[in-house]
Amino acid sequence: MIFSSLTFLFVFLPCTLAVYYALPRRWRNVWLFLANLVFYAWGEPVYVLLMLATVVINYVAGRLVGKYLGADRSKARLVVIVNCIVNLAILVFFKYSDLFLSLFKLPGLGLALPIGISFYTFQNISYPIDLYRGESAPQRSFVKFGTYVSLFPQLIAGPIVRYRDIGEQLSKRRETTSRFVSGIRRFSVGLCKKVLLANNIGQLWELSLSNTANSAAGAWLGILAFSFQLYFDFSGYSDMAIGLGRMLGFEFLENFNYPYISKSITEFWRRWHISLGSWFRDYVYIPLGGNRKGFARQLLNIAIVWSLTGFWHGASWNFLLWGVYYAFWLVIEKAFLLKFFEKLPAFIRHVYTLVIVIFGWVLFAVEDFSALLTYLAALFGANGGIDGGALYYLRNYAAVLVICALASTPLAKRLGARLEKFAPVLTVLALLLCTAYLVNSTYNPFLYLRF
Repeated sequence: MIFSSLTFLFVFLPCTLAVYYALPRRWRNVWLFLANLVFYAWGEPVYVLLMLATVVINYVAGRLVGKYLGADRSKARLVVIVNCIVNLAILVFFKYSDLFLSLFKLPGLGLALPIGISFYTFQNISYPIDLYRGESAPQRSFVKFGTYVSLFPQLIAGPIVRYRDIGEQLSKRRETTSRFVSGIRRFSVGLCKKVLLANNIGQLWELSLSNTANSAAGAWLGILAFSFQLYFDFSGYSDMAIGLGRMLGFEFLENFNYPYISKSITEFWRRWHISLGSWFRDYVYIPLGGNRKGFARQLLNIAIVWSLTGFWHGASWNFLLWGVYYAFWLVIEKAFLLKFFEKLPAFIRHVYTLVIVIFGWVLFAVEDFSALLTYLAALFGANGGIDGGALYYLRNYAAVLVICALASTPLAKRLGARLEKFAPVLTVLALLLCTAYLVNSTYNPFLYLRF
């Protein structure tokens, strides 16, 4: 079940909220835990057992870390290590087993990927680590911990919410009218991003991807469309997750901060999928030594982190290639490029960043290597510079492209602030418009669902 489905909007969400607010406060986490499991089971009933198993494993690990910290820190450290291994083993088995078996020419297991496993695995791993570091206290209530792991607003595609950020909210959050209204507005913004922008511009990408004879103009137009689709799809989902959290009294951290206005690749990755970047920084980069063991080691650490970041996204070699691609650019920037760029106009730095990022999305989007090479060749003019098809698509999608370009900058937020007094009316209109679109459209993919 995805947030932009009619079933979620008009069945699951209203029922969940109605019962949630009808119950006494002490029963709300119980209801929310049950609702989370129903939400997850809607798409994959069997994997609810896997979800419950991971909840049990990490709840027990947290209790053991809390028990041993004061008495025997070495035992607590062992629990953390074993817990990391178990969680990663589950992730690798379900997500990467077929890929590794293919290396030895063995038949794959053909297992369906549990929805959201990459996200909730990272949340589970971070929990006992933070306990060991003294950054949060163990959760004694199994229901509250289960609610945290399975929380439906961020369950299937993030943001990656760490226990230390919402642990207190599980017991002491306050559901207020102003927060609920704010949640509805934020949810409607995300829904518009997803339904009206990502879905519409995504159709241009599908047309470009299916055309094996793209001109250079057609190929660049297509990957530009994918760049907007991915951004509005994922940032829209994050907005909806934050909005849903507020409706339930939770406050999640931001996950996107206008990444397409960046003036370096380093800045871009501080603005895109912030929760993933900060997770790798805190649990991989810094433990590897970060920048504390010399410049050469720092560059190596960046390369390791980004190789893992790429591979985290999917069981396909193109994701590893994509991670290595960004490792290269980040190392180059750290080594000398950022100092050189300080002397250049902001416009040139911005164009450089967008070209690198958009080109990188080709490596990310096209999993088949043969199709990837074909598309890359088209980008560099293997089928000519421009053709009638590219001009036709440009005319048809020009308005959507302009809207996407403007909406991916702070201009949209500033415009929203000026229209604050009309917010209730605009929110209702947005929800009605999105509903009408969903009723009449069969194209409603969610790109990050596969991760």
